[in-house]
Amino acid sequence: MTALDTTTLSSLPADVERPRYDRGAVSAGIVHIGVGGFHRAHQAMYLDTLMNQGEALDWGIVGVGVMPGDKRMQQALAAQDHLYTLVVKHPDGHYEPRVIGSMIDYLFAPDDPEAVIQRMVDPAIRIVSLTVTEGGYNFHSVSGEFDLDNPQIQADLATPSRPSTTFGLVVEALVRRRAQGIPPFTLMSCDNIQGNGEVAKQMFSAYARARDPELGEWLAAEVAFPNSMVDRITPVTSTADIDELAARFGVEDAWPVVCEPFTQWVLEDHFDAGRPALEQAGVQVVEDVEPYELMKLRLLNASHQALCYFGYLAGYRYAHEVCQDPLFVEFLLGYMREEGSPTLAPVPGVDLERYRLTLIERFANPEVKDTLARLCAESSDRIPKWLVPVIREQLARDGKIRRSAAVVASWARYAEGRDEQGQLIEVVDRLKQPLMALAADNRSRPTAFIENRELFGDLAEQPRFREAYLDALGSLHERGARATLERLVQSKGTA
Repeated sequence: MTALDTTTLSSLPADVERPRYDRGAVSAGIVHIGVGGFHRAHQAMYLDTLMNQGEALDWGIVGVGVMPGDKRMQQALAAQDHLYTLVVKHPDGHYEPRVIGSMIDYLFAPDDPEAVIQRMVDPAIRIVSLTVTEGGYNFHSVSGEFDLDNPQIQADLATPSRPSTTFGLVVEALVRRRAQGIPPFTLMSCDNIQGNGEVAKQMFSAYARARDPELGEWLAAEVAFPNSMVDRITPVTSTADIDELAARFGVEDAWPVVCEPFTQWVLEDHFDAGRPALEQAGVQVVEDVEPYELMKLRLLNASHQALCYFGYLAGYRYAHEVCQDPLFVEFLLGYMREEGSPTLAPVPGVDLERYRLTLIERFANPEVKDTLARLCAESSDRIPKWLVPVIREQLARDGKIRRSAAVVASWARYAEGRDEQGQLIEVVDRLKQPLMALAADNRSRPTAFIENRELFGDLAEQPRFREAYLDALGSLHERGARATLERLVQSKGTA
């Protein structure tokens, strides 16, 4: 057994790929806030690929954790000299382990926010990137406005030189760079939000404007916020994953990452302070990201929502189980073809039918073991951004919405907190309590859940949506998840 760190790289088994570059020659060029599995399977992997080509050695990553739970990640990575193993799991059972070396440091902001600020002030840092999840942008799900009433935001505005939030840390660093005559870094969002760069610009500018109106105007005018679309299924690392890496390859890694073979990154070429040559590592650098991101959000992400609640209620616990069931596959393809795809503009270079079928193949990968519980989590940050826009566009064009409405109903049924066998469901959502309170009234007041205007706006007042939603919710209560899907499939999702 080999414990992973710099001193043991040369003694790793031959079938474990490792950095082919001198990590001692790597210097920091990127600060990344929100180091989770996805960032380590995606952005950090692309940088490592470039470094293996002898490129981008001045673009090393400094990770930053802002949330209390990030302390564990900081400790695990520090003990391994910030190395970790990325395990690509192929559907045929073949595993591809690779040690990633592009991260060279990790700072835990609650311990020393000043150290994080100073690192971002360093002129060598030309990009600050983000994977802080949809909820990390602090905006209202319906109005889209920045939430200035957030107590943490209020605290940062009161003491801006001692911030605790991502907004406070980043803006304070920009303020100091400006005062010292250092050009601003690029702020690059890698989160699953439509127009993620535009959203980041709006939110950071709003925070800066609340601190000082002139500062907000300067930030909006001078800081680059490229849009991007990112894609790679990356389940939460389990104890079994850690044990399997040790058993199969003899590598002792406190926090490896597992992922599917597929990866995609479409990135707008909008960087005022320079960037790595990411196109040499397979990134699609384009002028307009929107067609690609809408394709991904409304087909892949929305389909995850379409399968997870129905699947969980039907007794499945993994995405691959759901997508090896012909009934669910027919339902998902029906949603993608009849409801999601009609809302998309042409996507350059993409065959949408091939993309749809590839999604089913990816979801059905039995080695990834993506849990439905993960896909069901934080739905209040997902459904309003991924599925509600599809419903609205289809209503406006008099298109089909019955499957989409059924997905919303399946979420409402899931939020009741018990499955069809009466077993407790652990609902994970920042709005858990109000959502479950609304779902508790599903039988006595069936429109209660969709009357939440914060999540659904006026959808409850749209007759076609309301009728389809009530029909699906009633069927879920009376017949169950599987029989409800059978009805939807047989009806071909009319209306």
